[in-house]
Amino acid sequence: MEWIRLKSGLREDHLANRLKHNPEILELHLNEEDMYQPSRLIETIKWLQSQGTTVYLHHPSKYKGHYLDIISNDKERRYFYDWSTSVLANICEKMDVKCVIHCHYANSESSRGIDDQVKRWNVRKRIEEILSIHPTCFLWEDTIGGIFSAENPHLHEEIIEPLNLPLTIDISHSFIALNGSNERLRKHLENYAFYAQYYHVVDSKGLNHDSLPLGEGNIDWKMVKPFVVDTDFIFEIGLSDSDHLDCSPMLASAAYFAKV
Repeated sequence: MEWIRLKSGLREDHLANRLKHNPEILELHLNEEDMYQPSRLIETIKWLQSQGTTVYLHHPSKYKGHYLDIISNDKERRYFYDWSTSVLANICEKMDVKCVIHCHYANSESSRGIDDQVKRWNVRKRIEEILSIHPTCFLWEDTIGGIFSAENPHLHEEIIEPLNLPLTIDISHSFIALNGSNERLRKHLENYAFYAQYYHVVDSKGLNHDSLPLGEGNIDWKMVKPFVVDTDFIFEIGLSDSDHLDCSPMLASAAYFAKV
């Protein structure tokens, strides 16, 4: 079967479930606890690479149960953001892998600042600080709304282009941020294709963060496929129904993608 490009956590049963299908690409979604065991992460990457699998990492989304934001006013959360990126930059360098990272998630400081130029420039300055740790290992992922999303009309000219920022584009996040418009999504993908090094391929109804298998949402995959097909990507489908153990929705999405 083509396009076996999956996500997993570091739990052994999750990894065993994915490896049964001989994935071409596996993205490891990390949590706070994983960051305190870097040697375990390194050994897992080595093992996966020995199986012929291309590995990507995903920076933790939360610290102490709260979503991260690059301009967080919480000193502890901000320190964790910077410390964890430093740890991951070292691992990426050592293991020759890339790491997906978010500036912010929904309902955080950056998600409410599109019209605030000072806040937008603060986000840019903070990204530059992370780039000073490592200029190329992080792939910056868009979210469903706010400063680092397709909703922000200033994103390209103020942040992406001047920083020549390598991106992960989540197709569903962009679609939601653009109010479920396939025409606007097409224009967005055209505008950002030069910077996109990696994609999360996932469907959506375009109303909220639903993380659907391909074909269950409203995204025009015939239009999207030419943008992503020659680039690394995974099927970043929500797996909460099985506590993230069963990757079947990602496999079904791969089969759908192959037929588009």
